[in-house]
Amino acid sequence: MTETEAVRALGALAQGSRLQIFRALVVAGQGGMTPSRLSESLGVAGTALSFHLKELLGAGLVSQQRDGRNLIYRAEFAHMNQLLAYLTEHCCQGEPCAVDAEDAGCASC
Repeated sequence: MTETEAVRALGALAQGSRLQIFRALVVAGQGGMTPSRLSESLGVAGTALSFHLKELLGAGLVSQQRDGRNLIYRAEFAHMNQLLAYLTEHCCQGEPCAVDAEDAGCASC
């Protein structure tokens, strides 16, 4: 992942509604969600939801697939994992990191 891609992804997530939408799609897993289901579960108006989904699509954080008359949105887990790897690339001074499960942080930081 390049710095530009990381900035684009972080920028897309740096807004409350988009973060909620992305998290809902992560929870939905590979089954994804339709816009109407997202709108109902999050209480986001359709026009606003469309705008936010477009931003997340542009950042590569979600994908869109047509299923008959419906659109299904899914979190792009590979892109999310690339972003996490980019953010933690130099953790622990470049050494492999042993994560402490109790505080979910790096054990050697």
